[in-house]
Amino acid sequence: MSTEETQVFNDSDFDTVVETKNGILDIDVKEIWKYKDLMLLFVKRNFISQYKQTILGPAWAVVQPLLTTVVFTIFFGNVAGLAPGGVNSFVYYLCGNIFWQYFSSSMSMVSHTFTSNSNIFGKVYFPRLVLPISTVMTNLISLGIQFCFFIIAWTVFMFIPGYTMHPNWTIALLPLVIIQLALLALGCGIIISALTTKYRDLAMLVSFGVQLWMYASPVAYPASLFNGGILEKIYWCNPMCPAIELIRSSFLGNGVASFKPEFWGISWIVTLIILTIGVLLFNKVEKTFMDTV
Repeated sequence: MSTEETQVFNDSDFDTVVETKNGILDIDVKEIWKYKDLMLLFVKRNFISQYKQTILGPAWAVVQPLLTTVVFTIFFGNVAGLAPGGVNSFVYYLCGNIFWQYFSSSMSMVSHTFTSNSNIFGKVYFPRLVLPISTVMTNLISLGIQFCFFIIAWTVFMFIPGYTMHPNWTIALLPLVIIQLALLALGCGIIISALTTKYRDLAMLVSFGVQLWMYASPVAYPASLFNGGILEKIYWCNPMCPAIELIRSSFLGNGVASFKPEFWGISWIVTLIILTIGVLLFNKVEKTFMDTV
C-alpha cells in the first residue's frame, strides 16, 4: 500500500514570486530596483550596439550636435539673425542642442521599446519598465560626452574679447533639469510605445512630431520672441521651454535667456503628469502586448 505525500509551498520558500497584475496601479517600484544589475547590463548593451562597427565610435556623440549647431549658427544665427547679441552664436546653439538631442533621442528610442524588444519579452520575465529606463540612462553617457565638449567651447569663448557670458547660481539646478528631461522623455516615450503596440501609424509620426516640438521650443531661437500676452504664457507651458532657457541662463547669463521659476514649476507638474500617465498606460498594455505586437 503506497501513500502519496503532498508538499505545500509558501511564497516565503521562493526568492522570486511571479504574480499576475490585475490593476493598472499595480506597480512594484521595489521589484524594479531589484533588477538594477539587469538595467546596467542593458545600458552597456545599448551603448555598445549604438556605436558598434562605426569608425568614429562614441565620437559620433559629439559630431551629431556639432553639425546641427553649425547649421543653426549659419542659418538661424547669421542669416536670420535670431541669436541674441553679446554672446557667441555657436555656444548659444550648442547649449540648447545637446540637451534637446538628449531629450529627443531618448524619447524616440523609448517609443520603440515594445516593438524592438518583443523577442526578449517573450522569453524571460523581468519588470518591463527596466528597458525604457535603461534607454534613458544610456543616453546620459552621450549627454556627458557632449556636455564636456560644450564646457570646452564655453570656456574658450568666455575669454575671447567681444563676447559677454555671465554664469550664475542657477548652474546648481542643472542636475534637476537633466532629471526632468529624463523623466519627460521617459513619460512621452512609453506613452507612444504603449500606443504603437496597437496603432503602428504612430511610429511613423514620431520623428515628425519631434521636429515640430523642437520648433515649438527655444532651440533655434530665443524665447524672448514671445514677449507678452497670452501667447507667451501658452508658449512657456511647453515643459521644454523653461528647461532650455534655465540651462542657457545658467551658463550664458540672464541677458541671453530668462529664468522664470513659476513656469519651471509648471513644467515640472506637466512632466510628472505625463510620466504618471505613461507609466499607468505602459503597465496596462504590457499584459497583452505580446498578442498585438
